[in-house]
Amino acid sequence: MTMQRTRPNLPSNDKRWKLVNATMRRNGYADHALIETLHSVQDAFGFLDEEAMTFVADSLDLPLSKVFGVATFYHLFMLKPQGRHTCVVCTGTACYIKGADELIDSLAQRFGVQPGETTADEALSVMSARCVGACGLAPAVVIDSQVMGKLDGAQLIGKLEQTIAV
Repeated sequence: MTMQRTRPNLPSNDKRWKLVNATMRRNGYADHALIETLHSVQDAFGFLDEEAMTFVADSLDLPLSKVFGVATFYHLFMLKPQGRHTCVVCTGTACYIKGADELIDSLAQRFGVQPGETTADEALSVMSARCVGACGLAPAVVIDSQVMGKLDGAQLIGKLEQTIAV
């Protein structure tokens, strides 16, 4: 006789949890649905917090360490709320050689944030990526999904100040 495993209760009455649960149900609560489920949580809530990862782990019958490991391995998953605007600095070899570190230093001086952080007013999240696939534009950055390149620190700050002011 096989026992049906009981699923955990939704963390709250927030309707977004029903969307997340539907993703898991559609995949039979199988562990192979982990990445799709994490994307569903992030699409619904904007980031993955401990409560969300615990719910997903319990629902898919996975150790929390595996869920956390996947969430931290892939740079597209965010563990904190993100700013209204994003700036991703490519730190791949070509971009690094052409000045990615200067761009990161300029962001830190002007906005007081390092990659992986969001400004206190939640206007800007700064991230880094190993490669954004725009080596010919080195150093490349992605501001709100728009790839830009060959910027120095002052030009990047200028573009971001224009973007944030809008």
